[in-house]
Amino acid sequence: MIYYNFETNFELKNQEKTSNWIEKSILNEEHKLEEISYIFCDDKYLLEKNIQFLEHDTLTDIISFDYSVGKIISGDIFISIERVEENAIKFKVDFLNELHRVMIHGILHYCGYKDKTQEEKKIMRDKENYYLSLRKI
Repeated sequence: MIYYNFETNFELKNQEKTSNWIEKSILNEEHKLEEISYIFCDDKYLLEKNIQFLEHDTLTDIISFDYSVGKIISGDIFISIERVEENAIKFKVDFLNELHRVMIHGILHYCGYKDKTQEEKKIMRDKENYYLSLRKI
């Protein structure tokens, strides 16, 4: 099950289609969805979480807490709508495209993908692009 929570003035349209896309992506990675909660928030809210839980005093677009066990996917994904909006402008892409990229990015981490090295970042970006190409939202 996928849940959407809003801690800012934002509403995700097409939630059912988005959930279907995410679940199909998880299944394609040979994992199974248990429970994912997306929490959409502003910079201030996410910065507080970043400081509190990760001891990072920096703005970020996403923080994920992974509760997965083996191939059973479960976790909380916090997304700053402000960061996504700014990144969409910075990278000259549509807001919804950038939002979906961040949403699937968190899922890919739960599936075992990393993004610390250049090679890992390339694999992650290729996976993001692949799943973005499969959206029917």
